[in-house]
Amino acid sequence: MDEIDALLPGDVTGTLTDQLTFWVEGAVAAGPRLGVAILVLTVTALVAWLFRGVLDRVGRRARFRRNLVDVLKLMSNTTIWLLGILMALTVVFPTITPGKALTTLGLGSVAIGFAFKDTFENFLAGILILLREPFQMGDFIECEGAEGKIERITIRDTHIRQTDGQLVVVPNAQLFHNPVTVRTNQEVRRTSIVCGVAYGEDIDRARAVIYKAVREVDLVRDDVRDVQVFAMAFGASSIDFEIAWWTGSLPVDIRRSRDKVVAAIKRALDEEGIEIPFPYRTLTFKEPLALHRREEADDG
Repeated sequence: MDEIDALLPGDVTGTLTDQLTFWVEGAVAAGPRLGVAILVLTVTALVAWLFRGVLDRVGRRARFRRNLVDVLKLMSNTTIWLLGILMALTVVFPTITPGKALTTLGLGSVAIGFAFKDTFENFLAGILILLREPFQMGDFIECEGAEGKIERITIRDTHIRQTDGQLVVVPNAQLFHNPVTVRTNQEVRRTSIVCGVAYGEDIDRARAVIYKAVREVDLVRDDVRDVQVFAMAFGASSIDFEIAWWTGSLPVDIRRSRDKVVAAIKRALDEEGIEIPFPYRTLTFKEPLALHRREEADDG
């Protein structure tokens, strides 16, 4: 100590000693408060753990989506820890009152809200989508040009796998604010095609042949709704029929059933000798045309 006093001026040594003494006295005085604060944080951790367990059990019994349960756990855990830390701070620093802390927290929340407006909008939209359950994972949906199978629903966005294999990540706010077509909401779905027969054919006979051919297709669900065949329009070269039937709601079911229905109708009409005309034009001239035969001179 004498060596230190010899190296440092007396006033500097005194200042350091006073500062160290102040810190030690402050630590000793704050010891009980620190102990209480640690106890508060321990209780906070215990309450957060218990609350997560309660939410897990409630979610399983109510059959909530796993994503929704995770969101509720995150929100409750964040709220509990914020309150616990706030209580611990007021214990350690008595000058910090709960009112001042809440005011500071409120102003900070407003600033963060303005800075991350879109993020919070998608977050809230994700919670509402998970609560309302307008569609499930595995459904085929269409919204604002994005169409495909839902692979994942998160708090911020929804992952849609298109039929061509591409992945589209759609913000939840877009799904919440715009109309969404859920194509697999039901087990079956109606689809239709148009088929024309020549004007010279018997309409009722053609209708019966088409109806029978479609009903015999294995992918047509006539047990749900009957096949419908309607004469719908006078086409340029045919009477056009609209043929409607019910099949599976997956896009691949629609394509497969349409393939089989078109082939079955073509075979049935061919077997019955009913013509499926192609567009043609009849040209009529106002005045008769004179036909001239060109004769080639025989030079031989």
